[in-house]
Amino acid sequence: MMAAGKAAERGRRVLLIEKNKDLGKKLSITGGGRCNILNAEEDQRILLSNYGEASKFLFSPFSQHGMKDSWRFFEERGLEIVVEARKRAFPMSQNAADVTKVLRDYVIKNNVELKRSTKALGFVQKAGKISGIKTNIGIFSADSYILATGGLSHQETGSTGEGLEWLKELGYKIHEPNPNIVPLTVDDQWIKKLSGTSLSFMKITFGPNISKAEGKFSRTGKILFTHFGLSGPIILNSAHIVKKLLDKHGTIEAKIDMYPDTEVGVLRQRILAVFEHSKNKLVKNVLSEVAPNGMDKGLMYILPSEVLEKKVHSASREERHTLVDLLKSMPVRINGTMGMDRAVISDGGIDLKEVDTKTMRSKLHSNLFFTGDVLNINRPSGGYSLQLCWTTGFVAGLNV
Repeated sequence: MMAAGKAAERGRRVLLIEKNKDLGKKLSITGGGRCNILNAEEDQRILLSNYGEASKFLFSPFSQHGMKDSWRFFEERGLEIVVEARKRAFPMSQNAADVTKVLRDYVIKNNVELKRSTKALGFVQKAGKISGIKTNIGIFSADSYILATGGLSHQETGSTGEGLEWLKELGYKIHEPNPNIVPLTVDDQWIKKLSGTSLSFMKITFGPNISKAEGKFSRTGKILFTHFGLSGPIILNSAHIVKKLLDKHGTIEAKIDMYPDTEVGVLRQRILAVFEHSKNKLVKNVLSEVAPNGMDKGLMYILPSEVLEKKVHSASREERHTLVDLLKSMPVRINGTMGMDRAVISDGGIDLKEVDTKTMRSKLHSNLFFTGDVLNINRPSGGYSLQLCWTTGFVAGLNV
């Protein structure tokens, strides 16, 4: 919609082919229906650093249409934007459908011709150029073509990755899509006992062997415990690194620090004070006083029953230290990631070396342009994916 509207705004005659009955089906459910429309990081170098290895390809398109341009685009069309934690920006209405409406109106106002409920089936090429697009109602021809079919996440919206298959047939180098921002699955039953528990400040460390430095990395933030494993912002944004470790090692270890800003010695003193105050209670009945909300259930699953049933005054120094060790280093075994159907974003797509990102034009076919998730660009959650759509869509529409 961004690409079509921009091209039409320049006076080009534009046909938009959409397999769904309505435009923007996937956009209307993003961010749990709230739509994290962009990330309000004003320093462009910091913003681009979130796109990893692809950042070097993105300086030119972002100089043509960056975060502030996207903000202005939506506000000038009546959509008020608010910024929340981690510079994530949302429509003030908290309604993703309002973002979709702005883009639909943009397309319609600029007289883009629409073919809804029309399924594209692949490209026709002739003499090194694209000469047509096959659909279920016939072949459509144009001077130029923009591919905006997305990746493989949220397949229920029609985002089923067929655009990448068409590119393979044309000889492009395609990186196979994987679920990128996606929850993790675990072996541990104690985590499943905590299903629905969410804690905003925890540190998790991942690695093939936590006792060794190789491959080890940590993240701090919100964790959500689920019936299948772990989710929440820091989990989702770690998943692509975890997936690489899983592919190499099969399963990996993780440790959860429930008190990342508290030193072990300080925590030991805190536990001792609680135990001194509750000498005649059972150990299992004071765990809720020493663990963050809901985490006592996990401790009760892991600690030996003979310790849990002891009176607090009978607990040894070593048993208190074991409790502190668990609070600072709760063990988890990660065995996989959830599938594409649970992915917020999938990675993979066309190799950026085959794209002139100054114009979003293909280097193999001079009249073919690319946008958004068909490009092999890794990024975290937090507004970076939709900003990529606004930027690449604008640049393709500007140059087509």
